[in-house]
Amino acid sequence: MDESYPKPRTSPPVLIRAARRSDGDRLAVLTREAWSTLHAVGPRPAGPYEPFFDDLHLPSHYLVAELDGEVAGFIRLVPASSLAANRHVRQIQGLEIAASARRRGVGRALLRGAYEAARRQSATRITLHVLGHNAPARALYEAEGFTVEGVLPGEFLLEGAYVDDVLMGRSLTDG
Repeated sequence: MDESYPKPRTSPPVLIRAARRSDGDRLAVLTREAWSTLHAVGPRPAGPYEPFFDDLHLPSHYLVAELDGEVAGFIRLVPASSLAANRHVRQIQGLEIAASARRRGVGRALLRGAYEAARRQSATRITLHVLGHNAPARALYEAEGFTVEGVLPGEFLLEGAYVDDVLMGRSLTDG
């Protein structure tokens, strides 16, 4: 058999798990390193002493991705509101992937983990907001079955340019 051709590179599996309080320092570092106006509307995270978890951002709201035994990303999944009328909806309020783990299936694995977590919470729908200029994220979400459900034109002023806030959603009962 001819062994001269290049063998396809296979990516190691991505492990998705519930966040632990002990992940906080690593997730804070990941957030600081990944911060960009491509996806963030808030200010750059402060120094290394700002805690990742607090009273509004609990470990139970997060799933963590591990790749090669290292934290490679996270997703934050929370109820869309405290109203009983939309108890069936979960909202993704953050998805971060380490630069070294991008284009390796981490984002897709985190989204799929979020779908399963939302279904276990009896959700039938999932939504998110994404900045209009974040083409890579929008392409991933569309590939995962999200559709644009609304746009707030020029909602944010980032680095001197107005940027749309795009609401996307998908059913969790369609597969």
